[in-house]
Amino acid sequence: MNSEAPSARSTRRRHRPVLTAALTLPLLAAAACGSGSGPATPSGTDRPSGPATSGGASGTPAPSASSPSTAPRTSPAPPAASSTSGGTGTGTAATSVRTAVYFLHGEQVSPAPRTVTAPATATGAVRALLAGPDTFERGHSRTTAIPAGTKLNSVVIRGRVATVDLSGRYDDGGGSLSMRARLAQMVFTLTRLPAVDKVAFALDGKPVKHFGGEGVVLDGPVGRADFEDLAPAVLMESPLIGDTVRTPLRVWGSADTFEAVFRLKVTDSTGHTAADVRVTATSGTGTRGTFDVTFPYKAARSGPGRLTAYYLSPKDGRPVTVDTVPLTVNR
Repeated sequence: MNSEAPSARSTRRRHRPVLTAALTLPLLAAAACGSGSGPATPSGTDRPSGPATSGGASGTPAPSASSPSTAPRTSPAPPAASSTSGGTGTGTAATSVRTAVYFLHGEQVSPAPRTVTAPATATGAVRALLAGPDTFERGHSRTTAIPAGTKLNSVVIRGRVATVDLSGRYDDGGGSLSMRARLAQMVFTLTRLPAVDKVAFALDGKPVKHFGGEGVVLDGPVGRADFEDLAPAVLMESPLIGDTVRTPLRVWGSADTFEAVFRLKVTDSTGHTAADVRVTATSGTGTRGTFDVTFPYKAARSGPGRLTAYYLSPKDGRPVTVDTVPLTVNR
């Protein structure tokens, strides 16, 4: 696959494909096939919807804010899905499931929460992705490379491969980075579903082998490892942008950092550092691993805050910010 990678990090050595410890991604309801020919439906909210994300979900004792935290060797367990049952007129209960769609923060993928209806979770997730970031997310620099007006024709999941058929608008305009970014957004969104490992693409019913004018090669289904250069060194999968959190806080995701080590910092509404903990992923230095940690924090005041992933430069020890997630931090 052709690629146009963002600026290289001095502390990361990439080997593609490098994903050796895959995430078990949160979603308790099984993803099912679905189709839709209409335009994407806007989220219609200023802030991401969904239940509050709280710490302590891992069932393990929270480490102290000053002690190292070592991630388990197994993939992180997903948080419980929220379910809302109601009459449909036929006696069938509808279930709402919380998932995530992936926008861009800078030139790298960044998850945002969305609620979809089971069993057509894949269809709902793609439509939410096509609708783009909401006002709150745009205000925090979340963008999309997917052209406005792109429509979903169908999503079919078979043999852990999701084949997504989109309108021809999907490959309009942009250079190779834009093309790869919009592919990555779709791949990360669909592989968040537990039934999907890879994604194949079609445009108006025709399988795609070369994508866009830049000729990005799609000679088979692609997965997250094919877009490693478009994932941040620390990809925080939970909590998500706009979530409300409380202590102790559970954070899980994947990372590829020098010697698998990085740090997580919680800042409250006063700018006070409520926690700053050392985390070790299952692998690093060119190989992406997973992490799942729970730790306490002490906020001076409830209100808008931030979760920051960073590492200390091996060269001079200075902190290098990897990514930030805006949150509502409760005391």
